[in-house]
Amino acid sequence: MDVKIQSLKFDAGQQLLEFVEKKMSRLDRFAENSTGVDVILRLDKDSEKGNKVVTVTLHVPGNDIIAEQRARTFEEAVDMALDAVKRQIEKRRD
Repeated sequence: MDVKIQSLKFDAGQQLLEFVEKKMSRLDRFAENSTGVDVILRLDKDSEKGNKVVTVTLHVPGNDIIAEQRARTFEEAVDMALDAVKRQIEKRRD
């Protein structure tokens, strides 16, 4: 699967990029017909709910699946966004 990662307002470290790549590659199991995934990592000003924002766009024929999550760490936000994408895939199957 083609994974494109973009970090806004900061430079993502190699360890974070590898973590995101590994997590997103798992989407192949759930969406067999996907053509790729775009991940945007962004820092926000709202530190009360968490200032790390992750937007995941899964490209599938028909409509793209988009999930955005906010957390205190990028790893946590990536996990939550991945779960949201999986739920949307399951809803589409039903």
